[in-house]
Amino acid sequence: MNMPLLSRSVRAIAFTLFLTTALCAHSAPGDSAGATSKEDPMVVMHTSLGDIEIEVFADAAPKTAANFLQYVRDGFYDGTIFHRVIPGFVIQGGGFTVDYQQKPTRDPIANESDNGLDNDRGTLSMARTSDPDSATSQFFVNLSDNPPLNARGGRPGYAVFARVTDGMDVVDKIADVPTGAAGPFRQDVPQQTVTIESAEVIDD
Repeated sequence: MNMPLLSRSVRAIAFTLFLTTALCAHSAPGDSAGATSKEDPMVVMHTSLGDIEIEVFADAAPKTAANFLQYVRDGFYDGTIFHRVIPGFVIQGGGFTVDYQQKPTRDPIANESDNGLDNDRGTLSMARTSDPDSATSQFFVNLSDNPPLNARGGRPGYAVFARVTDGMDVVDKIADVPTGAAGPFRQDVPQQTVTIESAEVIDD
């Protein structure tokens, strides 16, 4: 099964970075985020552990933002789970049902990781395979600043397209759930199912 996960090498680099040391145009994300742009759409994810409010960078990552917003408006994320949690690194979701069935998606989108936005704590990026242009519905929330995930030196990274403006305490709560094996995954799956009960664009 070819699933859009962060590669093992990237995960190892990021984990090493986190263990050894602990938006650009937009104000820093996290628990005390600054004011949002009036032009940027807002999404609320109602999860089984609380609500997460998200600002989507429609200007900085137009293709990625439009893709994410369409999945939200279609109700695609409703009933999906956070299937991958790595404390100090990321929480990942948006592709599997509670019984670990992978949902069919639209066509992949072009990688927009060269948009000047960094994978800092509280930002959302698209998950993908080793093919930079393979992202579909799955996304992850950065739990810390993850420079190895950024585009650099002509190498594509993981495209940042949004940030958490409220609810990082919920993100951290998800990150604290004990993990193990479940479904097709050998590790990193929350042993308490964390569900995206629904997601909506606030202006809609």
